[in-house]
Amino acid sequence: SYCAHRLIEDPEWSLATVPHLTELCLQNIVHNFEKNPILDSLLPEHQRKVLDRLSTSLPLAVTANLISDEDYWKRCCAERWQVCDISTYGDSWKRMFFERHLENILKCFIPNTTDPSQVLDLIPICKDYVRKLEVDQFLPPLKVDQKEERDDLSDTGTDFQLSEVSVQHYDLGVLITALPHLEELHLTYGVKDCGMNFEWNLFDFTYQDCWNLAVALKKCHNLKVFKLTRSKVDDEKTRLLVRNLLDHPCLVELNLSHNLIKDKGARAVGKLINHSKLEILDLCNNQIHHLGAQALAQALAENSTLTSLNLRLNCVEDKGGEAIGRALLTNTTLKSIHLGSNNLSEPTAMLFSQVLAQNATLTSINFSCNHLGLDGGKQLLDGLADNKALTEFDLRLAEVGQQTEYLIHQIVWANRDAARLGSLQQPPATLL
Repeated sequence: SYCAHRLIEDPEWSLATVPHLTELCLQNIVHNFEKNPILDSLLPEHQRKVLDRLSTSLPLAVTANLISDEDYWKRCCAERWQVCDISTYGDSWKRMFFERHLENILKCFIPNTTDPSQVLDLIPICKDYVRKLEVDQFLPPLKVDQKEERDDLSDTGTDFQLSEVSVQHYDLGVLITALPHLEELHLTYGVKDCGMNFEWNLFDFTYQDCWNLAVALKKCHNLKVFKLTRSKVDDEKTRLLVRNLLDHPCLVELNLSHNLIKDKGARAVGKLINHSKLEILDLCNNQIHHLGAQALAQALAENSTLTSLNLRLNCVEDKGGEAIGRALLTNTTLKSIHLGSNNLSEPTAMLFSQVLAQNATLTSINFSCNHLGLDGGKQLLDGLADNKALTEFDLRLAEVGQQTEYLIHQIVWANRDAARLGSLQQPPATLL
């Protein structure tokens, strides 16, 4: 009998195309990561392969406290936002992701419509990574039929209460008091890109909003920077905020710029200056006149922590400017003061010439957009004769005369060069 034997082979077959068992296991881990997140028990090189393949859309409840790898969070940020600068987030991609993610939820939160669990469920996930929140929009509740709303509140409601209810914003209290590492809070109550739906009440910061926020701030013991800008904060709201910030253990910067603060509010802030550790105070673009400035000056004369004060775009006039000048004759901690656009004239310049002659702490003064006049400029020039500390002096549009302004800047530039040279010659601090 005759038997034929044939050997048939696949010319494209190769042992190299057969995945290793390790590779198959890693693929399975990636595929089932949401249900069975295995990471810490893997070897470092296997962890790297898993992290590089994980989807950025995995639930945060799975990834937040398990994945610390910065490359993974960098991918999450890059896929979500076009502009990503981690320099303001402590150079941490993970911190940037959770802070911006939480901010986006707050900006889109609609009271009485959005489920509060969207925020509350996020707290245990992000609380260890959020150190700063910047929320520049708070949406009001959706409009309801005015007649229906009036009928609902007809027994107890007044027109004022109706308006308060209609613009009540999200209460940050539960959130910010549950963030143990929160150090900075920047808020603006308003609506961005409202277009043709513009109404003034979209930008109301109600007294109830202020109350809720003030009570929460008092409990934020690690808060260092608080900014509440462009939110129609008036005297009453300022006093309420100050009452809850008195003797705050950590607050070093307060920014209430671009609001409606008048003299009573300024007096309250003056009280806060000496009942806190404030170093930077910004009251730019408010409605503070000479009485408010005098109250701030009185606090400044006794203060030993404040280093920067911004009163630009108020109306303190010469009575207020002179009061601040007298305070600076004794104050030894303030380094920068901005009094631009305050309707100041020669009497203030005359007093500040004494400040320049005696004060060795001030390094920056801004008198721009005032009416100091030619004689006022000469007074300032005389005061600067022996001053070695001032390195910035803004006199633009202060009407002091071109020659005087040039001579003043010559002195300031010489002080700046001397300060720079001194810093270069100073030996580096030795590490203990």
